[in-house]
Amino acid sequence: MDKFTGKVWVLGDDIDTDIIIPTEYLALKTVEDMAPYAFSPLRPELASKIKPGDIIVAGKNFGCGSSREQAPEIIKTLGVKCVIAKSFARIFFRNSINNGLLLIESGQLHDVVTEGDKVTVTINKCIEHNGNEYPIAALPQNLVDIINAGGLVKAMRKLNGLD
Repeated sequence: MDKFTGKVWVLGDDIDTDIIIPTEYLALKTVEDMAPYAFSPLRPELASKIKPGDIIVAGKNFGCGSSREQAPEIIKTLGVKCVIAKSFARIFFRNSINNGLLLIESGQLHDVVTEGDKVTVTINKCIEHNGNEYPIAALPQNLVDIINAGGLVKAMRKLNGLD
């Protein structure tokens, strides 16, 4: 069972893919080139402050808007270990799994966490914060395998003996 602890960055409701990565930066060649501009319409400094292993905690409807696949790719490129939100846009959820970014739904954490806090996630079990445990729904094993492999393409290559 995977367990990890990370520093929290707090965002609100309805963080759409245009906030995650604005359209004007999609012309850059790589997601690594785009990553410094993540969340720039909302918090221009945020991308430069996120460190590998950090966790984003957001409100409802995270990832709404367009279906651009670069949005979860950029969050992963920033080193974010997972995004915990009250709810996710459906296509963003699937794009995230396909790109190996862990998403966790929690209806309670956003209301009690403060930016800079540390939370511990035990995948498919709970989130621990300030001595409290918040249960989370278990993801099906096939989705956990995709995330652990780093995304759908890597998981299929491994499954088929190509890597």
